[in-house]
Amino acid sequence: MTEATMPPEAWPGEPYPLGATYDGAGTNFSLFSEVAERVELCLFDAGGAESRLELDEVDAFCWHAYLPSIGPGQRYGFRVHGPWDPGRGLRCNAAKLLLDPYAKAIEGGVDWAPACYPYNFGDEASRNDEDSARYVPRSVVHNPFFDWGNDRPPDVPLNESVIYELHVKGFTARHPEIPEPRRGTYAGLAHPAAIEYLKGLGITAVELLPVHQFVHDAHLVERGLRNYWGYNSIGFLAPHNDYAAAGQRGEQVAEFKAMVRALHGAGIEVILDVVYNHTAEGNHLGPVLSMKGIDNAAYYRLVPDNPQFYYDTTGTGNSLNVGHPHTLQLIMDSLRYWVTDVHVDGFRFDLAASLARQFHEVDRLSAFFDLIQQDPVVSQVKLIAEPWDIGEGGYQVGNFPPLWSEWNGRYRDTVRDFWRGEPATLGEFASRLTGSSDLYQADARHPGASVNFVTAHDGFTVADLVSYNDKHNEANGEDNKDGESYNRSWNCGTEGETDDQDVRTLRHRQQRNFLATLLLSQGVTMLLGGDETGRTQHGNNNAYCQDNEISWLDWEHQDKVLLEFTRRMITLRREHPVLRRRRFFQGVPIRGSVDIGWCRPDGAEMSDDDWGSGIGSVGVFLNGEAITSRDRRGQRVTDDSLLLLFNGHHEPIDWTLPKQWGLSWELIADTAAPEREGSPASSDLSLPVAPRSVVVLIRRDDG
Repeated sequence: MTEATMPPEAWPGEPYPLGATYDGAGTNFSLFSEVAERVELCLFDAGGAESRLELDEVDAFCWHAYLPSIGPGQRYGFRVHGPWDPGRGLRCNAAKLLLDPYAKAIEGGVDWAPACYPYNFGDEASRNDEDSARYVPRSVVHNPFFDWGNDRPPDVPLNESVIYELHVKGFTARHPEIPEPRRGTYAGLAHPAAIEYLKGLGITAVELLPVHQFVHDAHLVERGLRNYWGYNSIGFLAPHNDYAAAGQRGEQVAEFKAMVRALHGAGIEVILDVVYNHTAEGNHLGPVLSMKGIDNAAYYRLVPDNPQFYYDTTGTGNSLNVGHPHTLQLIMDSLRYWVTDVHVDGFRFDLAASLARQFHEVDRLSAFFDLIQQDPVVSQVKLIAEPWDIGEGGYQVGNFPPLWSEWNGRYRDTVRDFWRGEPATLGEFASRLTGSSDLYQADARHPGASVNFVTAHDGFTVADLVSYNDKHNEANGEDNKDGESYNRSWNCGTEGETDDQDVRTLRHRQQRNFLATLLLSQGVTMLLGGDETGRTQHGNNNAYCQDNEISWLDWEHQDKVLLEFTRRMITLRREHPVLRRRRFFQGVPIRGSVDIGWCRPDGAEMSDDDWGSGIGSVGVFLNGEAITSRDRRGQRVTDDSLLLLFNGHHEPIDWTLPKQWGLSWELIADTAAPEREGSPASSDLSLPVAPRSVVVLIRRDDG
């Protein structure tokens, strides 16, 4: 690579907005660094030749210039001259080309050479002055102008949401109806075949695993693996370039926007799984790619009495310093950008408890949450927390502010325990089924605060949950030591694949039980992509590094019966507002009846003693005439009344239907015998309920 000698014409420009901003005539560049002594803007031509322009305009620690000759597609980076004193947390080194934290597009990836690191291998105390430019990605000026047409946000209420967690690449990588060049890309997800499937399934939103620009870790690349999940961000405003079919010089931005526009056109919201708790720069032994070399102490939490080291509550080597105003500004600017410019509908925050740590303890009123609360843009979209990190006191389910929804880990654990026959879970099961009011009602939240899930990307799929007692992560190359060892799974009698028909029948039923329970629960439903078709990872419960057929959806070998069952259950949920109430149940007389009732298999209502008796079966009556909330037009919401029968026992039950809630019923779902659906049932006769099954009945009289 050669260095050009003629820098472009430059005007003073403006300190804000930060990053590279093209206005149709030229581009304004601005970079924040409080510790910098000099900053150089580095521009690269098509052949890789570099020209450097010193930014001599500084306002409020923002180094800036306007270049009238520079437009979309221009590759660039920064070199920051400043103090090098790792013992004091200062890591400036102008030999390292740095990504713009505000880059909207990024070209290339990291080629793991020694020059990427701040020290010489074998001597951690040394300083590495090898130029890193040829080994690291480039920031790219993008064209912000895009024709959104008549795009409108679907604006689906939380209580009506059915979220589908998917991986942009994995969802379409093997799809036979999508042209091969588009498979695994944003354009592939926008393809009519992909959208038709999602719409036909009935989901209301896709939750995309991380699409912020991320890095494939060096230790994975050395083993021939990749950071498939993407929880290793390096660019919070840039869509990951590997998922772009059109190109990496800004084209990925337009392609992402077109994907959002297409999904919105089908009434499907787009939620991003975002990773603001750490970056790909790791700890003191990690690479220098961006913020570490720009202003290390501003962007990262350092150990107070030994700032050479990083305070880590994420298990990744570093944690972002959300107590610093410019780091908070970066996060908030990123969130607003994705909403206002890219039209996304919400965010799921990875390890969100880390964002609440201003000092050491988790403080739900930290500056980050205060900013979210008062922000006129971000406060209006869906905000979902993964309410834990690995730090002390990091498990915070139920403790986030009223504006937030949470991944309900207690729901996942309880439902898994119920269907594998663990004792003493019935009372907790009832709480989780009805929206977890014990976790969310006290601070005025509603059932929409609970994002219910049985499986997610991290862990077993539903098919593996009923097929494996133990994890089988050998393909990850870590001697099966990685991943969670306690999965609350049950293999139904045989580990892994089997030809035993009885085991296979039970496994299919258990999958339907999990999916039915999920879709019959109050709150927000989250379905793991592929669970509806029986997708397996062959027992791998930590497929974060498996960018291959272990993780990708298999469109050729789908469980069509399970897929049709899932579609029917989603339709059932959509058609019956009693299954997706906006407010918690009261359990007291309303309009001469109750809004909810609980019964034993003999038809008698549950007593306090029954909840602690260890019985594994319960019936739930949902009164469609006792919904207290109104719809968006102020009209009273009414529905049919439903009776849900959950038999977690290993033996069949002759269930006496409770006469006090209805005399004539119709069976509309049965996880053990779908052929019975549509048949009548009467309170005068007992109803056979198969072992380990769910039955749903709809009342056909006035009770």
